[in-house]
Amino acid sequence: MTKADFLHKLTTSKAALKTVTLIPGETSYVFLRLLAKKMNVSIKELEKVYKKVAFKNDGNILADTYKLPLGMNEEALIYYLFSQTNKKYKSFSNKIFGTWNQKKWYKYLTIASIVQKESANIKEMPIVSSVIYNRLKRSMALQMDGTLNYGKYSHVKITAKRIREDKSLYNTYKNKGIPAHPIAAVSLDAIKAAIFPSKTSYLYFVKNEKTGLHRFASTYSKHIKNINIYRYEKNLKKLQNKKKKLIIKKKEIQKIQRNDFQVFPKKSEEKTKKSVKNLWNNVK
Repeated sequence: MTKADFLHKLTTSKAALKTVTLIPGETSYVFLRLLAKKMNVSIKELEKVYKKVAFKNDGNILADTYKLPLGMNEEALIYYLFSQTNKKYKSFSNKIFGTWNQKKWYKYLTIASIVQKESANIKEMPIVSSVIYNRLKRSMALQMDGTLNYGKYSHVKITAKRIREDKSLYNTYKNKGIPAHPIAAVSLDAIKAAIFPSKTSYLYFVKNEKTGLHRFASTYSKHIKNINIYRYEKNLKKLQNKKKKLIIKKKEIQKIQRNDFQVFPKKSEEKTKKSVKNLWNNVK
């Protein structure tokens, strides 16, 4: 049976299916472990096959939801996912460029993977993409945290220490240009943004931790202002939360005090009157 025959049989069979989703921005390292667990196959063998046929370290599988027949071995799984992805990659490339150039396409995928990691939503993607291109044109290091979320570091918080110590080619604080490989899997929206960035003069952006959205700036001075705005808002929020906690604590103390005073409740007026009457009646 040829691989083409296998694919035809796979897509037309009525075997029990297992749904597996590769989330946009997730790395192959994390996804392969999820795949191995869901399909009950060897992660060691899965990674071996993946490395054997992969064009780059990541980005070889499109972020999407796949329905996979149970019982597929490691080689069949990787072949199926790669073939489905390449079919969509080639179709998308031909629609935009009228041709398919794998090397050129993966450069766009690398930019798309940074866009995917850094953007708060689809609307921001072309703007983040424009920042990447604007910095590249000026020979500025990208200095983007998302590039350090590669492989097993997919969900690791980026710190100043990590930036200093990471010596990989993914570190865009130390290396100019884009990394040699995509950081993670991408969506078609991220690819579109990488190919068609917005026309802006932006060179910087900073994230609002509250909303997840970004403020963009064309100059460093404006960028610093944006950082200070978020710091002010963050500190203000902390003060407001502290004030709320103090108010709640004060109310709790007042409640405790009220309860303490009621341990020996006052006699009712009626009871007091009755006591006086009894006293009078006892007077001779």
